[in-house]
Amino acid sequence: MKRRNFISLLAVMAAAGALSGCGSSSSAAGAGSTAGSGEAADRLEAAKARGTLIVALEGAWSPWCYHDDTDTLVGYDVEVSRAIAQYMGLEPAYVEGEWDGLFAGLEAGRYDIVCNGVEVTEERAKSYDFSEPYAYIHTALAVRADDDSITCFEDLAGKTTANSIASTYMTLAESYGAEVLGVDTLDETIQMLLAGRVDATLNADVSFYDYLNVHPDAAFKLVDETDEASHVCIPVRKGGGSDTLLAAVNEAIDALRADGTLAEISEKYFGSDISSEA
Repeated sequence: MKRRNFISLLAVMAAAGALSGCGSSSSAAGAGSTAGSGEAADRLEAAKARGTLIVALEGAWSPWCYHDDTDTLVGYDVEVSRAIAQYMGLEPAYVEGEWDGLFAGLEAGRYDIVCNGVEVTEERAKSYDFSEPYAYIHTALAVRADDDSITCFEDLAGKTTANSIASTYMTLAESYGAEVLGVDTLDETIQMLLAGRVDATLNADVSFYDYLNVHPDAAFKLVDETDEASHVCIPVRKGGGSDTLLAAVNEAIDALRADGTLAEISEKYFGSDISSEA
């Protein structure tokens, strides 16, 4: 376990009142059982009893959720989830982990929500219930600046890309015939692209724009993007007393959109309002 993830998990367990021993394994088990509170529990009431909303995210995907120069966790998803928690009268408790582990923890009841730029797909909707959208994005295709062999998604057949395992970007690349190499972060993905280890990569258009704002000399270009915007929502565990939690999250999202909070946070991190569908 990464040190930062371990520290975040300890914070969650402390908030849940689960730190009862010295061993990390027993503490983790206590946190999971406290967060889950049983299949029949009302997860909203459990969160209110703790006083915290347990939020899972990667913490390494700028500008969605990342650590700034002072190692403070910041980003669009961080501020949105904090605003949602505070609207509900709770404090957010963050747990960081790798992409696929976020969903495993959600299914196990260790987390209340995942707030990590999650796009709704038919396959995911079979396993999770989703909130109202709080962002809308397009998936963009990036290649090296000197590469003219790939100009659209259809050109990915027989090519290699780098993307997070089980992400919508991986699924889309594979649907066009690409071989996908698994990575953990956008920085790693772009470095693999620039080094010629892969032919292309896919990600949210706004994430690429943010990277280019920070690294204007990065030698890659965007050559295509999806026509329709994807809906970015917050998944919760199906069943297990999550209905009232989902309703409370939706109420918070609607209120934060209505009072301009979502637009303000979006402008801060993306330079545009992605919280409303154009």
